[in-house]
Amino acid sequence: MTFQRGDKIEVFKASTDDAWEDYMNDFIGSHGFIVDPDTSVNDPDALVEVSLEGKGTHRLPQDCLRRLGDQV
Repeated sequence: MTFQRGDKIEVFKASTDDAWEDYMNDFIGSHGFIVDPDTSVNDPDALVEVSLEGKGTHRLPQDCLRRLGDQV
C-alpha cells in the first residue's frame, strides 16, 4: 500500500517492525493523517510520519497503519 500526504489513517494493530516500541501500543485505535510519506522509495519497511489526533506527530512503521475508507 502506498500512502500519500494527507491520507486519513488508523493505527489498527501493533507492528512487527523492530522500530515498534512498547509505548506505541497506546496508539492502537488512534486516527490521524499522513504528514510525510516515503514517496521517493515507497519502501514498505520505511517509517512514515503521521499526526495522530491528541497524540502528536510520530514516525511509525507502515504495517500498523491502514487508510481510512479502504476497509469494508
